[in-house]
Amino acid sequence: MSDNQAFLEHINEGYKTKGDFLTMGAAMYNGETVTDAHVKIPLKTLNRHGLIAGATGTGKTKTLQVLAENLSEQGIPVLLMDIKGDLSGIAAASSGHPKIDERHEKIGIPFEAKDFPVEILSLSDQDGVRLRATVSEFGPVLLSRILDVTTTQAGIISVIFKYCDDNKLPLLDLKDLKKVLQFSTQEGKKELEKDYGRISTASTGSILRKIVELEQQGADLFFGEKSFEVQDLCRIDENGRGIINIIRLTDIQDKPKLFSTFMLSLLAEIYGTFPEQGDSGRPELVIFLDEAHLIFKEASNALMGQIESIVKLIRSKGVGLYFVTQNPTDVPDGVLSQLGLKVQHALRAFTAKDRKAIKLTAENYPISEYYDTKEILTSLGIGEALVSALDEKGRPTPLAATMLRAPMSRMDILSDGELKTLLKKSKLIPKYNEEIDRESAYELLNEKIEKAEAKEAKAAAKKEREKLNKSSSSSRSRNRRTSATEKAVIKVLTSATFIRGALGVLNKLLK
Repeated sequence: MSDNQAFLEHINEGYKTKGDFLTMGAAMYNGETVTDAHVKIPLKTLNRHGLIAGATGTGKTKTLQVLAENLSEQGIPVLLMDIKGDLSGIAAASSGHPKIDERHEKIGIPFEAKDFPVEILSLSDQDGVRLRATVSEFGPVLLSRILDVTTTQAGIISVIFKYCDDNKLPLLDLKDLKKVLQFSTQEGKKELEKDYGRISTASTGSILRKIVELEQQGADLFFGEKSFEVQDLCRIDENGRGIINIIRLTDIQDKPKLFSTFMLSLLAEIYGTFPEQGDSGRPELVIFLDEAHLIFKEASNALMGQIESIVKLIRSKGVGLYFVTQNPTDVPDGVLSQLGLKVQHALRAFTAKDRKAIKLTAENYPISEYYDTKEILTSLGIGEALVSALDEKGRPTPLAATMLRAPMSRMDILSDGELKTLLKKSKLIPKYNEEIDRESAYELLNEKIEKAEAKEAKAAAKKEREKLNKSSSSSRSRNRRTSATEKAVIKVLTSATFIRGALGVLNKLLK
């Protein structure tokens, strides 16, 4: 048996699957594509998460596009983070190219140009379905981790949430939270201390500064109503294809705190609302996190722990998470160890640090008798990658240097006109893009303070009137006493006895 024939049997046996699957491409050996040695990913294991890594320009985004298309075609909804702004073309069919035909001839898969159902979402002022969540939905624990506060400050946030729950004060946006914090150490200090204990002004000041920092990254646009319902990410179109939801994040690369806040809230909401399903035959939703290092950038230890916990648990909800980044070391070890599918594009060895990173990356892949992993990591071409997945029994598949299939959709962005047409067709924009600012903690507390101030003013006015009345009463009393004295004097002076006495004295003087 020739080496090529042995390799073909090795790959086909290792990637044999009885259930539904995605075809990534064909395996390569000795620099040549082995036609029909197809690398297949069972749908059953796609909730085991994955990694797409590689240097800039090696084809990571196109791999992400291929996976999203094939998932959609299998009726599985997808959520993509479009940080570079180059994924909207999935909504349009590929224009084709002779090189694409040549690639697919080598792979042994016919090429077919297709467009896919796309929904454009936005976390900021960009066009698309607005994504929002309320402060109450975050809850005190998650919010404390996002803000990276101390244990004492986290306790204060919990007290604030409890006070708002007890007094029916909705916490919807950040101005609500700031107002309650200010109220707790000013007008409402005595009220809160009576039922919940003393709240330090220094601690609330520190929390307020953390909130302002979050606002400066655009979080004031994210917190509010109407809250996005994560079930709307799981829609299927009229042809049975999964909707590909693309979140436009081109203006968020310099706002890692906001990105982490959004991603953590989204994953927590999905975990909290999706039903438990264990290892079913296919995932309910697959999420691709492009530029994944932004999620972990500047994340606190508490926040990192929360992310790792959700990554470990969310697969039981039928959700797969796929991290897309330049180097596997961008992803924390606790997360990396949970990943089943690894698609590693070429890495570049320009420095000693790069060579060390390549050595570490090679150790993450199964040992192969057909490849020198460290060497092949630096020699892969554009659209080629090392692939290692899980088979239907959860075992790692053989390492395969793979020529990846080309995207069926456009490998470019939509024009402004095409984007506007797509947005007009959206069924979610009318549902979520109306801005709502209903009465919440901010307005209710302002009203409470105004009523308290009015009551105090009324009490002060009453006290002043009583003081004036008392003063007037004293004056009238004095006047009455003076009047009585005057009357007595007049009475004495006008009495007959007095007149006679006075006349007697006068007569004696005259004599």
